[in-house]
Amino acid sequence: MRTVLISGGGIAGAALALLLRRGGFAPVVVERAPGVRTGGQAVDIRGAALDVVDRMGLLPEARRMRTRIRGMSMLDADGREVERSTEYALSSGRLDSEDIELLREDLVRSLHEHTRDDPAVEYVFGDAITSLHEHEGGVRVGFAHGPERDVDLVVGADGQHSGVRRLAFGPAQDFTRHLGSYLSVFSADNFLGLEDWQVWLRDGDAGFGIMPVRDNAELRIAFGFESGPLDGDHRDTEWLRRLVVDRLATLRWESDRLVKAALEAPDFYCDALAQIRMDQWSRGRAVLLGDAGYCASPLSGQGTSLALVGAYVLADALARTPGDHRTSFAAYETRMRPFVEANQALATENPGGPPSEESMTRAKNAITLPGAAR
Repeated sequence: MRTVLISGGGIAGAALALLLRRGGFAPVVVERAPGVRTGGQAVDIRGAALDVVDRMGLLPEARRMRTRIRGMSMLDADGREVERSTEYALSSGRLDSEDIELLREDLVRSLHEHTRDDPAVEYVFGDAITSLHEHEGGVRVGFAHGPERDVDLVVGADGQHSGVRRLAFGPAQDFTRHLGSYLSVFSADNFLGLEDWQVWLRDGDAGFGIMPVRDNAELRIAFGFESGPLDGDHRDTEWLRRLVVDRLATLRWESDRLVKAALEAPDFYCDALAQIRMDQWSRGRAVLLGDAGYCASPLSGQGTSLALVGAYVLADALARTPGDHRTSFAAYETRMRPFVEANQALATENPGGPPSEESMTRAKNAITLPGAAR
């Protein structure tokens, strides 16, 4: 049984582990965090990704986990409602769509639960890949904490700041296209008393969207602000937290409670909005998946769908030519690249707002899936 080492236990990595196992491989998932990550924004499963989730047998479960938003309000900088809709929400699009919005942590947990008890699937938490040395027949992989391993293939599903990409291809700046802003996501108690209703506000070069989750007991706050690339460590949570707190403090509405929430949130997250653009996604026995190879940014609304579709296409390609990774990787890229390009374009076509409904419909369906992964 061929061993595939997957760096990253998020949506892309966990989905690939499930699909590879069904194809007869032995996946090993290495995740830097000490356990399955919690927190994060609501994400969307759209178009071709719905078909992927259906083929995985997880569509009914995904529908049960979907958010229950009834509508949204647009507020001015002082918190006064200037527009409302019960047909559309900025986080998800049309509320009568077949597309599914759910919390990122719920999707990751579901994917993990469907693989964690399989003896052929291994999860290694609290560790990270530090070296890759390809040799005849495989790759010797070094880790920050665990012993070296020999594996057949390595998949970088480790996000925008991929360590596998750095080791196999070079520094991040060679492939990163900054989109002019930063996004922070964190949780708080429902201090606004929202009931299945989200609110959006813009104040100068900053703004936020707030939606209730967990039967309206909790809020997920997505705060963004315009900025060029900042000189700091993307893993320095406290530096990023202070940066966000300083920006929140300048808002005219609810700034005090938003600052308090950002300071206290155990799941605080912040990163630059950027895209990853690469001429190829594989080198030798290493290949990239999801944000590691083709991050479209949250502005596209399609990061989760790209991860799910990419995992399916890669697993299918590996299952079709199990002893020939070069042919598998080439087939994966040939099928995925037009889909990736269509969805990355969503983030840049309308910098001041979400993609148009017409563009989203076209992009989310811009791929024909191969037959069921074996």
